[in-house]
This record gives sequence, C-alpha cells and structure tokens, in this order.
Amino acid sequence: MSHRIAAKITGVAGYVPPKAMTNADLEKMVATNDAWIRERTGIRERHVVEKGTATSHLATEAAKAVLAQTKTDPAEIDLIVLATVTPDMFFPATACLVQDRLGAKKAWGFDLSAACSGFAYALTVGAQFVGAGTHRKVLVIGSDTMSTILDYKDRATCILFGDGAGAVLLEPAAAGEGIIDFSHDVDGSGGQYLYMPGGGSLHPSTHETVDKNMHVVHQEGSQVFKYAVRRMAELSVSLLERNGFTSKDLSLVVPHQANLRIIRAMQERLGVADSKVMVNIDKFGNTTAGTIPLGLRDAVEQGRLRKGDLVLIVAVGAGYTTAGMLLRWAY
Repeated sequence: MSHRIAAKITGVAGYVPPKAMTNADLEKMVATNDAWIRERTGIRERHVVEKGTATSHLATEAAKAVLAQTKTDPAEIDLIVLATVTPDMFFPATACLVQDRLGAKKAWGFDLSAACSGFAYALTVGAQFVGAGTHRKVLVIGSDTMSTILDYKDRATCILFGDGAGAVLLEPAAAGEGIIDFSHDVDGSGGQYLYMPGGGSLHPSTHETVDKNMHVVHQEGSQVFKYAVRRMAELSVSLLERNGFTSKDLSLVVPHQANLRIIRAMQERLGVADSKVMVNIDKFGNTTAGTIPLGLRDAVEQGRLRKGDLVLIVAVGAGYTTAGMLLRWAY
C-alpha cells in the first residue's frame, strides 16, 4: 500500500565527536591492520566520544546546527523523534534531554529503537504528524555512541562502528515535493544475529553479566551481510516499482553505511552508478542511526542534492529491521 505524506525535509545537519580513531589506532588494540579493515569494510577511520560525552550531547549539537541552518527558533518545534540504540539511560528518554538543552519548551518527544533503520523509521513517524496537519515543525534525529557498547578485543565488531549524529527538520510540503512513499518491515527471526544480550529485563545488569561480556555488541557478520544485501535491493526495487519509477530515475541513493561491500553489492543489483550512491563510511564507519542523516548532510555539502532530485533512502538493521523511503529533495 502506498502512503502519500505531505512532509518535506527543509534542513539537514550532522555532528561527530572531534576524536578520530584510525585503523592504525585499532592495530594497537586488536589483531588487525589497516589493509584488512579497508578491504573488508571500506573504513579508514571513525569518530569516538571522550568519556562523559553521551548520545544526547551529539544529538543536541546536530539539532542546534539544523535549527541554525533553517533559522528556526527552538520554541517553534512541535515534536522531537530521536532514533537511537545507545540512549544516555533507560529513562528519561534521550529526546527529553535534548528538548531541555535546546530550550524547545513547546515540544514533546520520545526515543525510537530500530537500530540502523532507526532514522528512517523516525522520519516516517515524524512525517505522519506533519501530514496529519497537527504539527508544523518536527525535529528528527539519529544519534548513537556505539563506542560505548563495543568490545575492543573483538575485531569482528570493533572495527565497524563509530559515533555520530544527524538531524533534519520536517515541515509541510507543497505538491510534488517531499516524502513520496515508504516501506518498512521487520523479520524478528534475525534478532539472534545482531544484538546486545545484557542490561535489559531479560538479563539485568549484574557482576555475572559484566563478567560474561553481555553488555557489548554481538554479531554474526556473514548472516547480517547476506540479509542486508538481499533485503536492501528487494525493498528498493519494490518501492520504486509501486511508485512508477526505475533505478534510472534516481538522482541519489543514500544507503545505511554498514559495510562498503554491502553497499556495492546492493548497488550492483539496483544497477546504479557510483556517482548516484552516497558513500562516507570511510570517514565515519557505521554510526547506526546517524549514518543516513550524515550521508544526506554530506551530499548537500558536496553539491550532490538539488531541489527536485529523486532520492532513495534504504537501510537494514538489527531486529532485523528494514527501511526504505522515496522523496523529492525540497531545497
């Protein structure tokens, strides 16, 4: 079923912490090397927070930047939807912390957990409120501090992730611009292949869970890789077809930045050129909910997005969650 949503992105910004962790830095921490990492992932470096810096801090900086860019007073914001799997704490929601720091006194908000698909899910949720006519300015943020839940002795995971945030402002759209359609799904049977077992109600934090290394990312990379390539391509094709488009109509694809090989395999199945695919994984690694807004931010700064361009956003994340969205760039 197609969903027509009268909402558009009117600004996009991002933020990464200043500290960069290069592949050479990781060579000193785990059995790996720069060539191995670049060949298998495409990553050269990633940014990581210093102790005391949390997801809310990154999200606040990204939000401040997009508000400044769009000349929006924080008091004008109606809603904050914040996608993350690394909240500052279980409660209050990280969105509440960001709302307070921004001084967005009229806004309500909440966190949304869908891992690497989180930003796209949050964008869809925010767009529903704009489309319903109940909200005029919605702040959608993707922010994660993955370095805080990594085991830097596990080279299968620690080389992949970085910390970062991105934010967009959603406002009502005129005819022919903004979000065209979305398609999201989950396959809960895949949850066993990418997860963090400790810290929730099933395995509350104890000395035992810490000793068993249950508070870090666990992943079976080959399973995730195969699923991501297949579903990102399948969802992209079906989303284009049901809206009367082909991949030739696309101006830009902004995929989740999990692994360069996943991106290229998906790209090959879609049949789109390198020039139409946004890649910045080399600079940031996988920032989970931050990858797509950071990709949009970089695309704007590089002059790769212009008003009227047809853009495809696509992601697969832990859950498994899958997300796709088509939009006409509005500025």
